[in-house]
Amino acid sequence: QVHVEESGGGLVQAGGSLRLSCAVFGTFRTVADMAWYRQARGKQRELVGKITLDGSTTYVDSVKDRFTISRDNAKNRVYLQMSGLKVEDTAVYYCNAVALAWRDWAPLDSWGQGTQVTVAA
Repeated sequence: QVHVEESGGGLVQAGGSLRLSCAVFGTFRTVADMAWYRQARGKQRELVGKITLDGSTTYVDSVKDRFTISRDNAKNRVYLQMSGLKVEDTAVYYCNAVALAWRDWAPLDSWGQGTQVTVAA
């Protein structure tokens, strides 16, 4: 079983910075892709960005040059450094992790409960 837990959300002024963390717990061979999603009130969940096991990253256009995803493979953690925050970045941010099962390398797609990020004007 895989458990994903986010932390680091909160209230910040527009233009400020915030760092989210996500830890993956459980029994698995390794964690492959890790990603951050967000869901604003009344909107669909969207991909913010993702990072592969070898560290390759992709981002949605709206956060490029402002957000950075990084990971610590030894600790099974992924981070989202957010700067230049805008009111429209306000959302619940979710961590998604694809762990690989020990026995057969099967992908175990897991989600955290989410952490609220609120950007005040």
